[in-house]
Amino acid sequence: MTIHGHTRVDNYYWLNERENPEVVEYLKAENAYLEAMMKHTEPLQNQLFDEIVGRIKQDDMSVPVKHKGYWYYNRFEEGMEYPLYCRSTVQPSGKHCVCPDENEQILLDGYEMSKGYNYFDVGGYSISPDNSLIAYSIDTVSRRQYQIFIKEIATGKMFSEVIENTTGNMVWANDNKTIFYSVKDESLRSCKVMRHELGTDPKDDVEVYYEDDATFYAFVSKTKSDRYIVIVLESTLTSEIRFIDADHPKDEFKIFQKRQHDLLYGVGHYGDYFYVLTNADGAKNYKLMRTPVNATEMENWEEVIPHRDDVLIEDLDLFSEFMVLEERSKGLVNLRVISWDGKMDYYINFGEPAYTVETSANPEFETQNLRYIYTSMTTPASVYQYDMRNKTAELLKRQEIVGGYEPSDYVTERLYAPAKDGVQVPISLVYKKGLVKNGDNPLVLYGYGSYGNSMDAYFSVARLSLLDRGFVWAITHIRGGEEMGRWWYEDGKLLKKRNTFTDFIACGEYLINQGFTNANKMFAMGGSAGGLLVGAVANMAPKLFKGIVANVPFVDVVTTMLDDSIPLTTGEYDEWGNPNEKEYYDYILSYSPYDNVEAKDYPAMLVSTGFHDSQVQYWEPAKWVAKLRELKTDDNPLYLKTSMDYGHGGASGRFEPFHEVALEYAFMIDLIEK
Repeated sequence: MTIHGHTRVDNYYWLNERENPEVVEYLKAENAYLEAMMKHTEPLQNQLFDEIVGRIKQDDMSVPVKHKGYWYYNRFEEGMEYPLYCRSTVQPSGKHCVCPDENEQILLDGYEMSKGYNYFDVGGYSISPDNSLIAYSIDTVSRRQYQIFIKEIATGKMFSEVIENTTGNMVWANDNKTIFYSVKDESLRSCKVMRHELGTDPKDDVEVYYEDDATFYAFVSKTKSDRYIVIVLESTLTSEIRFIDADHPKDEFKIFQKRQHDLLYGVGHYGDYFYVLTNADGAKNYKLMRTPVNATEMENWEEVIPHRDDVLIEDLDLFSEFMVLEERSKGLVNLRVISWDGKMDYYINFGEPAYTVETSANPEFETQNLRYIYTSMTTPASVYQYDMRNKTAELLKRQEIVGGYEPSDYVTERLYAPAKDGVQVPISLVYKKGLVKNGDNPLVLYGYGSYGNSMDAYFSVARLSLLDRGFVWAITHIRGGEEMGRWWYEDGKLLKKRNTFTDFIACGEYLINQGFTNANKMFAMGGSAGGLLVGAVANMAPKLFKGIVANVPFVDVVTTMLDDSIPLTTGEYDEWGNPNEKEYYDYILSYSPYDNVEAKDYPAMLVSTGFHDSQVQYWEPAKWVAKLRELKTDDNPLYLKTSMDYGHGGASGRFEPFHEVALEYAFMIDLIEK
């Protein structure tokens, strides 16, 4: 492959041929090799799986959420991989009630619907404004291409139409018969929004918007007020919104604010105003504006909350008396509550050094209660109801750990590692109390660092199986995420992408220097773009790690970014750069894991992929492993696991994914014990 006067030779390009029987046999042979080589760990894998699943409450139920006179919740019955999606006209009694009563309606029976499928996922569902109908989406292939079905709730009667090849996202207009949804093109880009009328053939659906810029994605939503249908058009650096009155679904969509390069904005509606969260006029960390509903162009925007250099505004929720902002400062999310009358403006206090908090389902507008979900590396996921007027919090439910769990048996810390250029990189870590920092503990170093996705400190029920065996788990908040603000993201993308990798290496070296571990007991782990991270690190610092776990890794960066027929490519030019331009080609080539494999010793590696992966095509990790086998000079284990029935997210269901987790944990434990 020649471009810019430079030639690359890809000896494993033939693995791109998805329909080639030899490719399928090759992947199956790799699976057989993994199974044979890890055979001695099967008792350990089974033990780990049983441990993890044994901590999960079998008959469980989500906290009911009230909306338009109904309480909505999901519940599991014992042994179920998939939930029952339910609603009731009365609030189910008791915080942990799992017993249905005569008021319950089962909207969807995930357990029954999943029968006969190796993979099953409910993409989402939407209830008609009059509460009588449900539209829902299903994926049974794991390519994130969803079919939409429509059902009458009271009778269970299915409408005849089935809408194909959607994103799984749909909204009702206020007439109870019109549905808007978005569909995908051949490259799986969400490219257009359609209008469907109940009872008609989907072939007659009306295209209300088509996005011809291949770097943009089109989605449809509805404002919390139920007043407007909104088309959201997004690329990495630019957004545009179009809207209509939800009472008039056949109106033509109006442009809210015409797209401008580097202008990002999102909107919410309250009363006579739209509230606009935007980076306009150089507000890197975003500011909040408002504009009249009949004058939405940017010249009409007026400032509500100004931009701050040290605070990133991430999200906004609107209520009748309050607005709630998710703000990020010093790497942590804070919830800020502001009353419309200006008399209250305060932050909710959480009191731990490293945690994750986010607003939960809050569909009701006329309420003083805010739902939020709180978790830390030692605190299981906890749903709170917060009275914004009285500033009191009520714990509605904490994830139950069967067999008992005592948070005080574990320690969480927040540390800062000096990066190559002197920047302080946060690390959140957790370990069992009593651990001695003697440099001899096994440690998992986890990271992502792309797309501005912040990797916050969170609780994992599965992770306890490693912590109880003496492992330290460390989450790196490296550049490329937004933990420290928008600039943190911009410092880890495009021509600064290598900062992501050197930050991760610096975190590993720092934890060794602090006595947590050593290079013979430290593992790097990451998935998708995090797989790119650990793949690049494997080339840059192979002696720093005992082993690497790379899940669905994006490792063939140059070839993928030069092929605009592959899903996601065109929309990612603002993230990685467009290698059709020589400057970006040379820079991406300098770190692309597949292109930089060479004859040297590498750590032990466990690499996973899904044959139906729509985000990172299976052939990237397959080719990477093949090239590593050809060139590496060590005898360390190198395994490729291809899930032939799954895609980017792995196995579906409540328990099945933990088989993959058990394999990863057994891989690391086995290496430590050898």
